[in-house]
Amino acid sequence: MKYVVDTHALIWFLEGNPRLGAIALQILSDPSSQLILPAIVLAEAAWIVERGKTSIPSVTDLLNAINADPRVVIYPLDRVVIEQTLSLSPITEMHDRQIVATAIVLISQGETVRLLTCDQNITASGLVAIVW
Repeated sequence: MKYVVDTHALIWFLEGNPRLGAIALQILSDPSSQLILPAIVLAEAAWIVERGKTSIPSVTDLLNAINADPRVVIYPLDRVVIEQTLSLSPITEMHDRQIVATAIVLISQGETVRLLTCDQNITASGLVAIVW
């Protein structure tokens, strides 16, 4: 099982925010979890930190935390993900489409994947299995 991590899950886990779902917290705390971080999530998280919208002190701290975690694989925003994104019209936000597209691409490669998100638009789409 691989877990695609959305931006809220990443930020809330790193800052210890109680809004993080209990199951998501268990998964993100488990040293054996395989975590996939879409490149767009990393970019979005850096933007949020840079703007002071989180308790994470700096983008350097964010990147250091991610780099120090051997469970995390950063998945590229490549042509395959972009093409998959174009078919996800039930999801109205571009970044969310890219996150879901990453999960769908992994599934198409034979991976068992769950998406860690609380985003209602993603959840309501029913396009991928959600854990929160």
